[in-house]
Amino acid sequence: MAHKKRIVVVGGSAAGPKAAARARRLDNDAEITIIQKEADLSMASCGYPYYVGGFFDDRNMLISTPAGVVRDSKFFLNAKGIEARTETEATAIDRKARTVTCRHLRTGETSTLTYDKLILCTGSVPVIPPFPGRDLEGITTLNSLKDADFLRSVCDERKIKKAVIIGGGLIGIETCEALQLAGIDITVIELLPQLLTFLDCELAALVENHIRQKGANVITGNGLAEFLGENGRLTAVKLQNGTELPCELAVVAIGVRPNVKLAQEAGLRIGELKGLVVNEHMRTSDPDIYAAGDCVESRSRITGRPVYSPMGDLANLQGRVAGENAVLGDTAAFPGILQTGICKIFEYTAGTTGLSEAAARRQGITDIETVINASPDKPVFMDAKLVVSKMIVEKSSGRLLGYQAVGPGDVCRTVTAASMALTGGMTVDDLLSLDFPYAPPFNAAIDHFIATAHIMQNKLKGRMLGVSAREVHERVQGGDRPFLLDARGPDEYESARLGIGETLIPLGALRQRLNELPADKDKEIVCYCKISLRGYEAATVLRANGWRNAKVMEGGIAAWPYPREK
Repeated sequence: MAHKKRIVVVGGSAAGPKAAARARRLDNDAEITIIQKEADLSMASCGYPYYVGGFFDDRNMLISTPAGVVRDSKFFLNAKGIEARTETEATAIDRKARTVTCRHLRTGETSTLTYDKLILCTGSVPVIPPFPGRDLEGITTLNSLKDADFLRSVCDERKIKKAVIIGGGLIGIETCEALQLAGIDITVIELLPQLLTFLDCELAALVENHIRQKGANVITGNGLAEFLGENGRLTAVKLQNGTELPCELAVVAIGVRPNVKLAQEAGLRIGELKGLVVNEHMRTSDPDIYAAGDCVESRSRITGRPVYSPMGDLANLQGRVAGENAVLGDTAAFPGILQTGICKIFEYTAGTTGLSEAAARRQGITDIETVINASPDKPVFMDAKLVVSKMIVEKSSGRLLGYQAVGPGDVCRTVTAASMALTGGMTVDDLLSLDFPYAPPFNAAIDHFIATAHIMQNKLKGRMLGVSAREVHERVQGGDRPFLLDARGPDEYESARLGIGETLIPLGALRQRLNELPADKDKEIVCYCKISLRGYEAATVLRANGWRNAKVMEGGIAAWPYPREK
């Protein structure tokens, strides 16, 4: 009788079950076992903030199939022929004997499993620095279903009045919304100068403004120093500048790190980002051990460098590759990642793919050009909503390097388009005439992503001199004031304006009022309107009439994240 392949999977959240299921579909006879430390299996952890926030009430939806069947041990055994041992911890790997030692967390009983192929999907652990007072009651993370259950009970009971979120990343911002929907007074604390560091500062500031408009407080550039409490319970947090914020709940969301203790003790190679090193086949430094998900380092498809990106979709994709290769040998490959991500912030969405400008410069990439575009996601007569995006390209070749977008409009669609363009190594010229679907209920005649490419082409060819809102604000604040030309109509100006010393000359009157502009044809003139379409046209009029330094404030008033008069 042929030997049945024995496959052991350590980890039962996202990558592990996907790897096990893929292996089963390719080998119906293999003996497949999942070792899962938690009581639950195959949890949709990215859904935790939405369960906490009451977007749905049935907890089982986080651990169920699309058909509504709970993915528990019985399901894996009956539906897939996979043994899933929950509440069981893998404590040691003997690579020479090819065994995994396990311990049941409730009974303490130990056992040893023999494997032909081992797949490590041990995930990540939350980063919780040793702040004084961290053992007080009322401090939590949102890393497990148990955490989600606790925070959902907090929201349902409505006893807690004030909470702080430590960390302004994806989980922190999503948790902010979830708790505020329960009527809790929220303060988000971020040590860095901005929230959502996958965005460049101009777009991150728009997100921060939106969060403030929804009633939450945001503190940036100031970190946590200490948890304060009485009788063992949290009463306040103390910040690094000495400020004390009363609160009854603190959610620590400052990031996660790869959970590689088991792998490290087994002598597997760990990378510079402290994650397991795997090749394109998801194989570790041991040819009989694969790994996938939050415990591994990935490779950037743009730079080729190691990156750490603990995302649920990537865990599933990597798990599929690992499961296939554990059965068939190294026939499947995972080509790397773009670090694409997206999150919901009340009525706003923020998304990114590829490199931000800041990330590119940190990695020594300086041959770049950027452009910001603000425009509606569909025709105005179809309830259009605004999207503000930023495109980053390699200046010499026009190759797309990154793209990010925020706003109440369809950010997901435009970031998805950019992700596909990055995957294909496309240049700006390739993007100019993409054949996207168009009908007024769904899209503008010129899609937002394509329009951004059009603006970038104008900039690369010198047909437009662009300047960001950040650069304009810095010059105004620093006293190096350009001549500011608002090209909108008087009614628009009265309803909303920057109030930074601008001059109103409507585009339709500009050719007749050129005498009101600076006589010095080298004077910097910054033109703008609501989204700077008229601003661009105004700049072309000025340049045609001899002004050599007429610029466009990219994104217009819609992309201005600073205080304004109206």
